[in-house]
Amino acid sequence: MPPAAATSSREDVLARYEPVIGLEVHCQLLTRTKAFCSCPNRFGGEPNTLVCPVCLGLPGALPVLSREAVELALRAALATRCTVHEVSVFARKNYFYPDLPKGYQISQYDQPLATDGFVEIAGGDGSWRQVRLERIHMEEDAGKMLHEGQPWSGQRSGVDFNRSGVPLIEIVSRPDMRSPEEAYEYLTALKALLLYAGVSDCNMEEGSLRCDANVSLRPRGSERFGTRTEIKNLNSFRNVARAIEHEILRHAALLDAGETIRLETRLWNADRGETVAMRSKEESHDYRYFPEPDLPPLVVSPAWVESVRASLPELPADKRRRFVAQYGIPDYDASVLVLSRAVADYYEAAAQAAGNAKATSNWVMNEVLRKLNEDGREIGAAPVTPQALAELVKLLEAGTISGKIAKDVFEKMWASGEAPGAIVAREGLVQVSDESALQQAIDAVLAASPEQVATYRKGKTGTLGWFVGQVMKKTGGKANPQALNALLKKALDGPA
Repeated sequence: MPPAAATSSREDVLARYEPVIGLEVHCQLLTRTKAFCSCPNRFGGEPNTLVCPVCLGLPGALPVLSREAVELALRAALATRCTVHEVSVFARKNYFYPDLPKGYQISQYDQPLATDGFVEIAGGDGSWRQVRLERIHMEEDAGKMLHEGQPWSGQRSGVDFNRSGVPLIEIVSRPDMRSPEEAYEYLTALKALLLYAGVSDCNMEEGSLRCDANVSLRPRGSERFGTRTEIKNLNSFRNVARAIEHEILRHAALLDAGETIRLETRLWNADRGETVAMRSKEESHDYRYFPEPDLPPLVVSPAWVESVRASLPELPADKRRRFVAQYGIPDYDASVLVLSRAVADYYEAAAQAAGNAKATSNWVMNEVLRKLNEDGREIGAAPVTPQALAELVKLLEAGTISGKIAKDVFEKMWASGEAPGAIVAREGLVQVSDESALQQAIDAVLAASPEQVATYRKGKTGTLGWFVGQVMKKTGGKANPQALNALLKKALDGPA
């Protein structure tokens, strides 16, 4: 990063310049086979074992388009409210790289599958806005270069063609984002849409979801876009935001120094937290697109589109609004709960059974998701069912157990899969709410603590918490906190 960038704070830069950000997301489709052949679409096979003459680009091999791939591409297009075109055309995108066996990539160019959609993102104030999509088009993936991790890596690189021909969609946003945070929110919302619609597993570690960012700056108040740079090698949403932040400051430093921004592709180095130049940016004419002669135009009938539309589930933004309206939970809670369709379904089942939507959302967000993260599990494998969680919420609401005991019971439920009522009954954890029993414990603690009582009665009322702790110890943590506090205060504030 140029030295000037380090001396300009983000606030100073954003006061003078407006970032303009667009994202290109490549998403592998969750099909059984590749886009144009019957080879398995599977991650993790031994290199060059999931291949055939078609995906290796051997002479005479002809592609046949997968209907399943088109179906999933349609689901993505409709989930993002795109206009699906009845006729789209595949083209050859010509470039030379070792991982591209044919010397061209089958893609779509001037007649893509779908255009003009949007993804809704939420602001911090609960408002919503749309990030527009320019297009969604279908294409095939390239192979993968192997530069390290092999015995021969010090002398040469390898090529694994297992990924070659895997079906992709490219989702191209318009330059509607104005901050790294908005880019992060957009990617999070887009991922949730794709998962809900069953389009992809969106596993960035396995390359199922890949993102390139286009960043430019323009003076505040200007309508004209600045020169953009494209950032590649972004392997997490966090790194997308970090790389965009870096580019904003780098661009500002160059512009402040009177230098020009080069139209180029840059690589993100996550370890060093900076981008490095890779190559000059290609334009569409550099790829010499022309229609793919071995594939006819793709015709998608209106009836097919409507059939796919009818099969879509309730999508995240709609579910989020409904949770707020139907259950009265804060928008923040709803935003966390709907990121995963399985988590949203778990929450809704538990909330309906418990009858207390807010208490249930607290338990799901704070305890269930925490334990899932600790264990590395998906919610479908959670040992605490929605019905069991609802029973725990009811026990707490009824005053049968205290909040502290409820958390202890939850840990035991998670470890054993046992119902909360059975744990409470077996271990005698029912909360002590009987006033006479509580008064006996209070009297014993006060009698044993004359100095502390005197201190309290001299005006140091902040010591009340110490007395609460002592009575809790005496009752094994089972005293009803509300009743205990009231009785303690009455005893301490009364006549000596």
